[in-house]
Amino acid sequence: MARRQWSIAGQLFALQAVVVTLLVLAGAAGAVWLARSDSQQAAEDEVLAVAQAVAGSPNVRAALTAADPSAALQPYAEATRVATGTDFVVVMAPDRTRYSHPNPKLIGQPFIGDIGPALSGDPFTITNVGTLGESVRAVVPVYDGGHRIIGLVSVGITTRAINRKLLAQVPVLLGAAAPALALAATGSWLLSRRLRRQTHGLGPSQMTRMYEYYDAVLHSVREGLLVLTRDRRVALVNDEGRRLLGLADDATVTDRPVTGIDLPPAVAELLDSGRDAHDEPILAGDRVLVANQRTTRFEGAVLGTVLTLRDQTELRNLASELDSVRALTEALQAQTHESANRLHTVLTLVELGRTDEAVRLATRDLAIAQQLTDRVVGAVTEPALAALLLGKSARAGERGVDLVIDPDCRLDDSPLPTTDLLTVVGNLVDNALEAVAGTPPPRRVQIFVGTVGGDLVVRVGDSGPGLDPDRVADAFRRGWSTKSAGRGLGLALVGQVVRRHGGTSEVVRTGDGETVFTVRLPVAGVEG
Repeated sequence: MARRQWSIAGQLFALQAVVVTLLVLAGAAGAVWLARSDSQQAAEDEVLAVAQAVAGSPNVRAALTAADPSAALQPYAEATRVATGTDFVVVMAPDRTRYSHPNPKLIGQPFIGDIGPALSGDPFTITNVGTLGESVRAVVPVYDGGHRIIGLVSVGITTRAINRKLLAQVPVLLGAAAPALALAATGSWLLSRRLRRQTHGLGPSQMTRMYEYYDAVLHSVREGLLVLTRDRRVALVNDEGRRLLGLADDATVTDRPVTGIDLPPAVAELLDSGRDAHDEPILAGDRVLVANQRTTRFEGAVLGTVLTLRDQTELRNLASELDSVRALTEALQAQTHESANRLHTVLTLVELGRTDEAVRLATRDLAIAQQLTDRVVGAVTEPALAALLLGKSARAGERGVDLVIDPDCRLDDSPLPTTDLLTVVGNLVDNALEAVAGTPPPRRVQIFVGTVGGDLVVRVGDSGPGLDPDRVADAFRRGWSTKSAGRGLGLALVGQVVRRHGGTSEVVRTGDGETVFTVRLPVAGVEG
């Protein structure tokens, strides 16, 4: 059976209880020590004051010069002792002979203890052991009229008496320490209870293991992760999230409002909305990201928002190329089917003896197909782009659209990467085909690709209904589309390529009712 570990809250409470108890006990001990010191000092002050008063009494000076000093000094000393609460008042001769003592049997015997400073004229206090035990005593000289020392007065309080007074104060000290200890223990318990709720009763090893796993997952996961608190502040962002969002590794974003961070507009809009999103494609700089956003809750309470991001830029590029290949394949299939039909027609004409008509039909169709192929291949040496244009031509033919390759179209060696070139041309052509779909004939799309004045120019015009002038500025923004349904990502990808290569894009409406999309990319910028 595994040994149950103490939670962090339990360990903290035990530690605080021990520390508080030791502090209270140390404080009480210090208070007792200070009280004892104060009692000691008070006793010294008291015995010195009483001794000086007795030494200054005229009765004492007169008795010391009498024939029997004890007869007058003993009753006076005892009365003074009782009145002042001291333990002894001893009047003695300079040779230590006692003239008074609480124990009359000791009168006439020598005084026990130091008297040297007093014989020199200096009153002093000292703790010494005498006939009554250890005591705090003062010794004061007695002067006659000629300022000659004629005797000494010693007044003392035993240490036992001082301790009795000190013990009488102990209940007061304990009474003050007990509430302090109770208050500190209550505060520690409340703090540990709060900490237990916040740490969910986990122990140190569990917390350490959780942090290690948490840190390892955040740094190794291949999805970007951004977590916001309920007040829209950044709780954390992992390494992949920083890379996808273009945040510097040393940029401090934690605990900052999300509105104060330079994020791509589409990401900022999604975070600001707080809505749930499922596999939603968004643009972030040069990347196409798939975003998932969800509100997080714990025990019914909203904790914040979690946004995950996946980079699909390369996948989108591959998909674009695949669409081009698929379009070409479909076109070839359609041509194969159409060629089979025409071949049957030609064979039938031959069987019917109408050879001339069969030859004219076969050569006419061959000439049309070969003319389009020759024009495209002759103008464009980039095989992928040529395949794309042939595929788009076949698709346009199926939709009843006349797709025209501009006679001036010429592109021998494009400095633009193939994927970017296909993205620009393919999406502009698709947009044009969608624009003319459903319009009355004639439906026409014209394409030009070539270099003009040191720029790589892609121009696609269509005979569609055109654009509202107020929407021209939004044409290359994500979400805009000529389609009745869709997410409008194609033209946004074109705009992404334009920004990446430092080019320009524009949309104009010509006088003959044609809408023309033009993209210009500086050759030097593209090559760089």
